[in-house]
Amino acid sequence: MLRSVFCKHTLLISTSGWLNLPRVICSSSSLSSSDSKTSTATMMSQSKLPSPPVAKKVEHKMELFGDVRVDNYYWLRDDSRSDPEVLAYLKQENDYFESAMSGTKKIEDNMFAELKGRIKQEDVSAPFRQGSYYYYTRTLEGKEYVQHCRRLIHNNEAPPSVHDTMETGPDAPPEHLILDENVKAEGRGFYSVGCFQVSLDNKLVAYAEDTKGDEIYTVYVIDIETGTPVGKPLVGVTASVEWAGNEALVYITMDEILRPDKAWLHKLEADQSNDICLYHEKDDIYSLGLQASESKKFLFIASESKITRFVFYLDVSKPEELRVLTPRVVGVDTAASHRGNHFFITRRSDELFNSELLACPVDNTSETTVLIPHRESVKLQDIQLFIDHLAVYEREGGLQKITTYRLPAVGEPLKSLQGGKSVEFIDPVYSIDPSESVFSSRILRFHYSSLRTPPSVYDYDMDMGISVLKKIETVLGGFDTNNYFTERKWASASDGTQIPICIVYRKNLVKLDGSDPLLLYGYGSYEICNDPAFNSSRLSLLDRGFIFAIAQIRGGGELGRQWYENGKFLKKKNTFTDFIACAEYLIKNCYCTKEKLCIEGRSAGGLLIGAVLNMRPDLFKAAVAAVPFVDVLTTMLDPTIPLTTAEWEEWGDPRKEEFYFYMKSYSPVDNVKAQNYPHILVTAGLNDPRVMYSEPAKFVAKLREMKTDDNILLFKCELGAGHFSKSGRFERLREAAFTYTFLMRALSMLPSVGSEQS
Repeated sequence: MLRSVFCKHTLLISTSGWLNLPRVICSSSSLSSSDSKTSTATMMSQSKLPSPPVAKKVEHKMELFGDVRVDNYYWLRDDSRSDPEVLAYLKQENDYFESAMSGTKKIEDNMFAELKGRIKQEDVSAPFRQGSYYYYTRTLEGKEYVQHCRRLIHNNEAPPSVHDTMETGPDAPPEHLILDENVKAEGRGFYSVGCFQVSLDNKLVAYAEDTKGDEIYTVYVIDIETGTPVGKPLVGVTASVEWAGNEALVYITMDEILRPDKAWLHKLEADQSNDICLYHEKDDIYSLGLQASESKKFLFIASESKITRFVFYLDVSKPEELRVLTPRVVGVDTAASHRGNHFFITRRSDELFNSELLACPVDNTSETTVLIPHRESVKLQDIQLFIDHLAVYEREGGLQKITTYRLPAVGEPLKSLQGGKSVEFIDPVYSIDPSESVFSSRILRFHYSSLRTPPSVYDYDMDMGISVLKKIETVLGGFDTNNYFTERKWASASDGTQIPICIVYRKNLVKLDGSDPLLLYGYGSYEICNDPAFNSSRLSLLDRGFIFAIAQIRGGGELGRQWYENGKFLKKKNTFTDFIACAEYLIKNCYCTKEKLCIEGRSAGGLLIGAVLNMRPDLFKAAVAAVPFVDVLTTMLDPTIPLTTAEWEEWGDPRKEEFYFYMKSYSPVDNVKAQNYPHILVTAGLNDPRVMYSEPAKFVAKLREMKTDDNILLFKCELGAGHFSKSGRFERLREAAFTYTFLMRALSMLPSVGSEQS
């Protein structure tokens, strides 16, 4: 059914037969003394920089349950993003950032060139077959965005095979350029295509574009052959758009707090004002989602909260008729797909916390059969249907796996699953994601990578049990996967829970005696799985002797639903203490010392960074909090802020006294205190609809007011982007370049400009 799969990532795991290096016992005397002296001598402290901006203080009192909070920087919130005083302050922070980094600008530029130099600029994605065509994207030398293309398949009557390749060259069918994002992006500071949906008859395409980074899209329909627009664009919509046949679209719009609340049916060339509202979700805890079945015969509209999900369906041949498939039952989460005369439904509840798989006849949805029962140690994460097969994505022991089954012929009874085959993977620790596949075929396509294996596309023959590599990302600059070592370790949390840590480093550069620099990354929210996936930019750290580690802490979904449940609501602090336990494990086992330990998190991972900085600032040398959700209590008390109402089931509703004081006890902005903090870099996006720019801005302002150290604190706000930074494939590398430069500067690792260039 290909639901939104966020998941990407007591024994030593070795790769390529390389044995683990011997551990060197690190004495306590090696932990910080010499490193501290070097840092003081070479790291630019705040006292050596121009004076940082000082935000004015305007007292803003908030009182609840007899508790009074004073937020002197509340004025920094401007929902219009146009207040001159607020914009002037953000510009001052950006100017200070540029001034502070000016001394290492050439090194940062060299770093950017290095990151860019690993990218094969002219490339083609793995072609996907739809009907008589291969569809793919192409990138060009020096261009930021992709081109969407297709080619006719010569022998399109033959069934798909894992060995199929797209013909190229002078005798091949010509390439047809459908859409060039580079042309569309001209003159714009931001450009992103959120969806690109080809009609079933291969004549039209609907695509959604965002030109600000606020995730509010405009949908265009064009004729594939001529590029001619079909009707007027749909404005103010989400990126959830699906074809209902070849002459209509279903799409989702949002309310004033950017909650997806209405599903619409649009007939091509009709005016948007005449579109039919299929469903309006009025409960502001719930948001709407949309997806097509693999068979393309049904669309599913789901209304979901953080603990509940119920599903409607419509037959694309009768798209005006929306019917209930699974009812609204609080605490029960369902998702659906279709094959033949059956719907397939995954269902999760408090008792069936890792989900089960059911099937029911299309004409009698109350008659369900359990195909895969609930298992306490195995999480059923997703399914993907084919005309004769079922692929099941699961997690066990923190690792992902795919199991495929052959189904009875359409029309025959569907009572059980027999003889599942497991897909084999090349690394012991890895990340897999589903990919759109040809429903009528026996070929499962999936994406694969690991901390040392670049992103790869595989086609798997579910009858033959063989995988064929269709595409692996080319990494330039002499990359060799055999130079890197990955392993998984387990840290003991304060309550005894074992927390997995995924680790990668370059074999010939690390000593494992405590002297190596280390970057520890974490997230730990929303049941999102922080799986060990490849990132070519990260090589710039690994190739300079860094160890990179991912803390798979509670609040994520890596070890099943209960792993998530034990890191949310009134157990949220487990997320933070787990991360601290991972840091302490790495120090104790000589991967690094406090003076060599850097940490990073983004969005809800930025909340993690803010919380642990307040709790244990002594444990880290430098921290990066990207678009961090740090003003938790104030945000969750304000239902006019996007995402607030929907997330009461994630963080808790602070309008209730128990949640109010618990959230106040960890909310980073509310817990900044007069103490020493490490070097800190904070980022934001002015147009971010997920985490308002004002949250990191207030966090930085309060840190500047309260902290007692002389370490550097930088804040960079992208004034033309949103939650996901800049949109171009090269320009977004700028963020990695200045982040890595900042970290190496904090660790006194920067060479002279001349030696870096050499």
